[in-house]
Amino acid sequence: MAIVKVIEIIASSPLSFDDAVKQGVKEVSKTIRNIDSIWVQDQKAHVKDGEIVSYGVNCKVSFRVSEGE
Repeated sequence: MAIVKVIEIIASSPLSFDDAVKQGVKEVSKTIRNIDSIWVQDQKAHVKDGEIVSYGVNCKVSFRVSEGE
């Protein structure tokens, strides 16, 4: 039987929402194996002096838990 675990992450990027998601996956992949999917739950942008300075995402990451872990 496959067991899937879900964790929530927050990631950001100065470039775009898309890049924030990619950076989040890149970072979480350093410690989590068997990632199956990522669901972008929420997005936000930080504004300074009328300009967007960073993009943020809240994501749920699903990954398979190996037997014996």
